[in-house]
Amino acid sequence: MQPLLSDELPRRRGSRLAFFGGSFDPPHLGHLAIARAARDAFHLDTVLFAPVGMQPLKPGGSAASFEDRAAMTRLAIEGEPGFAISLADAPKPSESHKAVPNYTIDALEKLSSTLAPNSVLYCLVGADSFFGMSRWHRAAEIPFAATLIVAWRPGQSLESLREALPQGLELEPAPGGDKIESGIEVRAFLLVSSSGDRAPFYVLPGLDVEISASEIRAGLHQTAGALLSSPGERSLLPPRVAGYIRSHNLYS
Repeated sequence: MQPLLSDELPRRRGSRLAFFGGSFDPPHLGHLAIARAARDAFHLDTVLFAPVGMQPLKPGGSAASFEDRAAMTRLAIEGEPGFAISLADAPKPSESHKAVPNYTIDALEKLSSTLAPNSVLYCLVGADSFFGMSRWHRAAEIPFAATLIVAWRPGQSLESLREALPQGLELEPAPGGDKIESGIEVRAFLLVSSSGDRAPFYVLPGLDVEISASEIRAGLHQTAGALLSSPGERSLLPPRVAGYIRSHNLYS
């Protein structure tokens, strides 16, 4: 089953979708584990994997081209129920031929404008990305454009969660508190803005996902891609992604 593009998705009333943006440079099994947990815990119809065109906080850009990262992402999610690739964060056209930054808030607002009535849009964020969220463009507006779900690592404290919040947001307990959904622990909070607006905020605290795309790239570069022949490295990547990296000689 080929993953759908976001503009091919059915526009059903009351759909539940999650935007999962990132470099996906390369997409690895940690990304899939986070997306599966969110899909199952929140009964999502679709998780939209959205490779980013140009991240403003990465001046050097991505190691692989957008086309390669999108192709790898498509391969990574192929056959996964409820997973689709979205081009909402694709490179933006520029008359000057210079890369134009992509901002998560813009992609979320674009997606929101296309959803059917009574649909719910979530924004799925990994722990490493969340720690840098305070530097994102219009960061304090993001929880009000889409409900945040953060994949938190075991042992990370609530205080570190508070410290990572964008300026102008405070964390409060949510009515109903924590729960177990489809065997997955979900911690529920409210984010409160300086003007008193409240938005639901969820944490998946039990995901033991210690896979780093930058470490994968470094390992492949140092060994000229030879790590792809070792069982350990292959276990970090979906097989189709490993095959694509090998055949296109990426990261070496």
